[in-house]
Amino acid sequence: MYKELSQAWEELTSEGSQFELEEVNVRGIDVLCYKNQPATLRDFWLSSLRFGNADYLVYGNERISYTQAHEHVASVANWLIKNDVQVGDKVAIAMRNYPEWMLAYWACMSIGATCVGMNAWWATPELEYALNDSKPKVVIADQERLEQLIELQDSDEFPQLVAVRAQSKSVDVVQWNVLLEKGGEMPEIEVDPDSDACIFYTSGTTGRPKGAQLTHRGCVANAMSLAFAHVVQSVASSRAGVTSTKPAAKEVSQTSALVITPLFHVTANNCVAHSITMAGGKLVHMYKWDAGEALKLVESEQITTISGVPVMSRELIAHPDFERTDTSSLKALGGGGAQLQPDLVEKIESSVETARPGTGYGMTETCGIITAISADFFLDKPESAGPAMPCFEAQCFDDDGEAVPDGEIGELWVKGAQVIKGYLNRPEATSQAITEGWLHTGDIARIDEDGFIFIVDRKKDMVLRGGENVYCAEVESAIFKHDAVGEVSVFGVPDDRLGEEVAAALYLKDGHSIDADLLRSFLEPRIAKHKIPQYLWFLERPLPRNASGKFLKRELQETLNLKDAS
Repeated sequence: MYKELSQAWEELTSEGSQFELEEVNVRGIDVLCYKNQPATLRDFWLSSLRFGNADYLVYGNERISYTQAHEHVASVANWLIKNDVQVGDKVAIAMRNYPEWMLAYWACMSIGATCVGMNAWWATPELEYALNDSKPKVVIADQERLEQLIELQDSDEFPQLVAVRAQSKSVDVVQWNVLLEKGGEMPEIEVDPDSDACIFYTSGTTGRPKGAQLTHRGCVANAMSLAFAHVVQSVASSRAGVTSTKPAAKEVSQTSALVITPLFHVTANNCVAHSITMAGGKLVHMYKWDAGEALKLVESEQITTISGVPVMSRELIAHPDFERTDTSSLKALGGGGAQLQPDLVEKIESSVETARPGTGYGMTETCGIITAISADFFLDKPESAGPAMPCFEAQCFDDDGEAVPDGEIGELWVKGAQVIKGYLNRPEATSQAITEGWLHTGDIARIDEDGFIFIVDRKKDMVLRGGENVYCAEVESAIFKHDAVGEVSVFGVPDDRLGEEVAAALYLKDGHSIDADLLRSFLEPRIAKHKIPQYLWFLERPLPRNASGKFLKRELQETLNLKDAS
């Protein structure tokens, strides 16, 4: 099977083939790219007009076809230009996964504006930080985020606010319908493939989020990588004579996906939405994740793929309505944001009548996936993340920056068209993360004889909670703002549902006291709810340290009992 994979890989990326590779010089570095990919996301979007009256965006009883979506996107693009949004300017989107998210996003892509994805879970100070960091000219927001943003309006230089599915008495807020009334043809704009397409924030190890600069070239390459992964593994399995005993999914009129993770992350936006748009499929939005509601939509909308964090697949399969729901349209179930545990790979294969398991490993800093693995390859190597996609060079390095032999463990570095330009306003962080085009992933890995990557540990001080990166330093910084706290160490603890939960051990200053409920209430307006520790220990002695004075987090993880936590 792996011999056939190697052969199919070589054929599909060879000269004249669909996924032919070429070297391009990007910011002075030669990197691999797909020769036949659209130049920009503007070109990518305009090519979807051919899908005409097919459904594109579905939300409840609302349905928007590709033709209608193109009309809306052109109208929003014209409104933005009229309101002085020029090539390179930033437009922020702060909302739930409403259809308006994608319409606003494609409008930005079409005029060369940079879309800033605001995390809808952020507390007001986090929103304020991102606004000051990215300086958008316009912010498009739903009701909850609009209320937060209005609190921050303090000068004439504050960005123009656009309300989506929201009401405001402020004369300074423009309703979304006004944007749709502008009308007109899509304006002719030249977009640089290596300009910023979007800024997606990733939590920073210093306690401040970093705005990753994803380029048009990188985002389009990611869509090509996703398409390649599907084709190459299907071809290889077929040539190897590997046949599944599972029945094929029923024929449906259109490829479709549930949008179940936030569109301000690459998982939903770059991996799900871009892939479905490329295929002329439909995106079915949910107000929020609910396994029972998701099952209803699978049946009614004949969903073909579900890609979320692992806990979502677990909850779907375990839901009491699962057995009596028609899921025969499903072809793929899985996702990314966290590792799909080997037992879940087998559960998907054995429990879902037609769907095959699949996952991808990637980062915001790679515009989406680095690797992908599915179906028979995933069942054969359930602990692997799959091989790196063709537009990447991948190598493991030791702490001195020296490459280690294949099969040995080291930090995974990758280089290719999908690597971000850098971090907005953070030259030092950029230089620390990217060395001569090589991105330091912060993940400890090994690469086997077949080129499959196995992630074995994380180098970064981070908790991966349900697909959300929670950087320990950020949470520690927020906790330290309470006068009672003398010492604190934040770390992750295993969680069956979310993969990891946030935990913290504290030592209070002499003469001070605080309980768990009061501390969590103190943190609520300062950091997003998913970052607030689920487990808290108030220790009677100072936290253990090593010779250099650093807290011994591993010792705390191993010795503290969850039953004793507050």
